[in-house]
Amino acid sequence: MAAAGLGWGAVRLKRRLGQSERERRRATDELNRRLSELLSVRELFHVLSGSLHVDRIAEQVARYAMRFLNAQGALVALAADGGSGGRGGGGEVDGGHGGGGGSGGAREGGRGPLHVAAAEGALAVLRGQTIGAGDPGLVARSVDGERIELLHGSEGEPTQLVAGLEVASAAAVPLRAHGVLVGTLVVADPRDGRLDGDDRQLLSTLATQAAIVLANARFFETVRHAKDQWETAFDALSEGIAVVDEWGRVRRANHSLAAMLGAAVPAVIGLDLGVALLGEPRPLLDVLAATRRGDLAQPRTVRSGQLGRTLRLDAARIPSPADDQSVVVLVEDVTDQQAMEAQLIQSEKLAAVGQLVSGVAHELNNPLTSIAGLSELLLEQGELGAKDRGHLRVIHEEADRASRIVRSLLTFARQGPGEQAAVDLNDVIQRSLVLMAYDPTLKDVTIEKDLAPVPEVMGDRNALQQAVLNLLTNAAQALTANPPGRPRLIRVRTWFDDRVRMRIADTGPGIPDALLPHLFTPFFTTKEPGQGTGLGLSITHSIVEAHGGRVALERSADGSGREGAAFLVDLPPAPPEAPRPKTPVTPLPGNRFSRA
Repeated sequence: MAAAGLGWGAVRLKRRLGQSERERRRATDELNRRLSELLSVRELFHVLSGSLHVDRIAEQVARYAMRFLNAQGALVALAADGGSGGRGGGGEVDGGHGGGGGSGGAREGGRGPLHVAAAEGALAVLRGQTIGAGDPGLVARSVDGERIELLHGSEGEPTQLVAGLEVASAAAVPLRAHGVLVGTLVVADPRDGRLDGDDRQLLSTLATQAAIVLANARFFETVRHAKDQWETAFDALSEGIAVVDEWGRVRRANHSLAAMLGAAVPAVIGLDLGVALLGEPRPLLDVLAATRRGDLAQPRTVRSGQLGRTLRLDAARIPSPADDQSVVVLVEDVTDQQAMEAQLIQSEKLAAVGQLVSGVAHELNNPLTSIAGLSELLLEQGELGAKDRGHLRVIHEEADRASRIVRSLLTFARQGPGEQAAVDLNDVIQRSLVLMAYDPTLKDVTIEKDLAPVPEVMGDRNALQQAVLNLLTNAAQALTANPPGRPRLIRVRTWFDDRVRMRIADTGPGIPDALLPHLFTPFFTTKEPGQGTGLGLSITHSIVEAHGGRVALERSADGSGREGAAFLVDLPPAPPEAPRPKTPVTPLPGNRFSRA
């Protein structure tokens, strides 16, 4: 009996030892599996941390989730930016059966469409699709929950993931981070159709980390997009912009500022902005100091001698830590604006002067008519001596010349829309010469005319007279720069081939090649301040073009411009049926300040 008892005890001990060994092996296998999963999770986190591309992160999450849970498929669907917030995903589990399993803690409303950014295995057919908010499947429904939702078939009933796609079982967990809904992670047909507690914990951990990485990637893309937009706007502005430090050195600059300084953007970085713009730092430092104090200073307008431009400087603080004294400076080139404002003021003055001249001309016309008439009456008296008759003839001629000048002034100062009618260009030239005859005489300028018979042109007499006067005045002013001994001569010539042509040439210093591209540019002038507006040639160009003509500079034979300047104007002849002027033009005799 004792031997039998010992034998039975040995058998039981052997069985226990075998059971212990099997349990040890199962524990070892489970430990190895968990260690493998832990290493895989670490590998996944390393992969995720190395990328900021949302789609790539989503692909890695779906691939590793399918591998961890030995599932047949997995997908990551992302919500639009700014999805509803909620508690971080993972942790709790809500179980269901069949295709109609519920979702714990569901919130109705506010749900938007989902974009399937990544899909692997059996769910790969969904990659790139959009799942609407009203979809009855698990994918759309899962974003309303705050826990892992498990659905597994009961008695062969399938689980609906999206409309038109069913699987045997599935698990879904919403992805939330920083209070923002990122999307949802769904796995289809995991091992044995179920998830044990460890699997659920693994899925929850994966979802939490994936949500954080995806949210950070989205935030990075948002910041990068905003940065790209800001830099595009920064460089697209026509005004110069610079971010300067407390000493006024440029830390950042846009293309407009670099172009203003005649350098590339990298070459501008580090420059003292005040010195680069104005030649000295003080004016800019004053603006920067007022800005840092919070004073509401008005933009400062300064003249840059080294750039030859007028600049308006404005500044604003950049919201930043207290130790950062950076200021953004706006540099606006207001040279043309000031010139235009000055021209507008000058135009107002000229308008007032024009009204005054018109009134004075009307008042002068009556006494001049009386003088001319009385002198003519006296000349008819037979008892006058030769000497008195000569004096009266001079009085009559001068009174008549003064009357012609007055009539020309009235014609030139006439306001209102121009009359489109047939115009004799030669007569316009003659009247323009009468208007400006006195000034060339004072400057010892001789005007030679060679006016051939030409057809009439169609246009506005006053506008054409302004164009001719501008060209004659420019030529007379250019001749004042001639050295002693050099002739001061203006030649005016007209002829006709297929068009009516006028050439006004002078023997002045000419126009250098460097100025040719700017010749007809408004407000461009080489004269000293106060000596010219830079509008004469620009207005002439506009008038001639409005009449269907062209104006161009003729170069000298050697191309140097040293033989003077010559402007050629050509206009189309008026058609035979062109209307005649409503107001007849008074015939104008030749004047004694030019020679034919």
